Amino acid sequence: MSGSIGFIGLGVMGEPICRNLLRKSGRGVLAFDLAAEPLARIVADGGIAANSIEDVVAGAETIFLCLPSAKHVTSVFASILPAIRSGQTVIDLGTSDVGQTRAFAKQLSEKGALWIDAPIARTRQAAQDGTLSVMVGATPEQFATVEPLIRHFATDVTLCGGTGAGQVTKILNNMVLFETVNALAEAVALAKHSGVEPKLLLETLSKGSADSFALRNHGMKAIVVKEFPLRAFSTEYAMKDLSYALELGAQAGLNLRGAALMREIFQETIDKGMGDAYFPVIAKLIDPSGFPQ
Repeated sequence: MSGSIGFIGLGVMGEPICRNLLRKSGRGVLAFDLAAEPLARIVADGGIAANSIEDVVAGAETIFLCLPSAKHVTSVFASILPAIRSGQTVIDLGTSDVGQTRAFAKQLSEKGALWIDAPIARTRQAAQDGTLSVMVGATPEQFATVEPLIRHFATDVTLCGGTGAGQVTKILNNMVLFETVNALAEAVALAKHSGVEPKLLLETLSKGSADSFALRNHGMKAIVVKEFPLRAFSTEYAMKDLSYALELGAQAGLNLRGAALMREIFQETIDKGMGDAYFPVIAKLIDPSGFPQ
C-alpha cells in the first residue's frame, strides 16, 4: 500500500486527527484502536480497520501514533519494532519521555526507518477543526517530508530541532500552561470573594497583558463555567506531563519551584478523587465553597 497512512490510537484527539487525514490527504488510511466504537466511525468515513498493530505496520508507509502516555507508546513500540521495514516512518503525536523518544529513534534507524516526535497542542475542538499546533523533532530533510501530512490537521507546524526537541518543547508548553491555569483559578476565586464577577474579570484580563490561550479556553470555558468533563485532558495526564518537565529540570540541575508546586497541587487533586477530571478542576482546591457537591 504505497503512500498509505497508518493510524494507531483513536482517542479524544486521535479520532478527529485521523478523520482529517482521511478527508484531506487523498491517501488510504489504515486505522487501529482497542475500542470498537471510534474504529467503526472511522470506517464509516472511509477508513480501513486493521486487526492489529502489526497489520498497520505491514500496510502503511507512514504510521501515526496518538496514545495517552509513554507507557502506551512503549507497549505499541514493542509490536512495531519487529515488523518495521526500511523506508517507513513512525510519527508520535503524544507527549512522551525525551530519553525514550531518542532511544526509539535509534532503534528504528538501525532498521532503516524513522521515528519522529511531533507532539500536538491545543484542544479537542482544534483537533476537529484541523487547527492544532505541532512541535516536531527531526532533521530539516525529514521535516520537509512529513510536514505536508501534518498540515492536514495542524495550522502551526514548527521544527524545534533534532530528535526529542519536539517533546522538550511540548513538555515546556504544558508546564507553562499548568502554572498559568493555576494562576487563573486563584484569580477567579479571589475575584468572586472580592465582589468582582469572574466572567467579567477574565473578559477584562483578555484585553490586557494577562491575556492568554489558557485564559480564553481553560479559564473561560472550564473554570468560570465550572465544567470539568471526564473525557478531556485529565489531571492524571497533566501530572504525567509535568513529571517529564521536572525530570528535565533535575537533569539540568535546575530548581523548578513553580513546577514542583504544581506537582503538589495535582497530587492533592488526584488524592481527592478528581484524577479523571479535566485538569482545570484544580480550581476546586482553591475555593471548595464555589463548587457545591
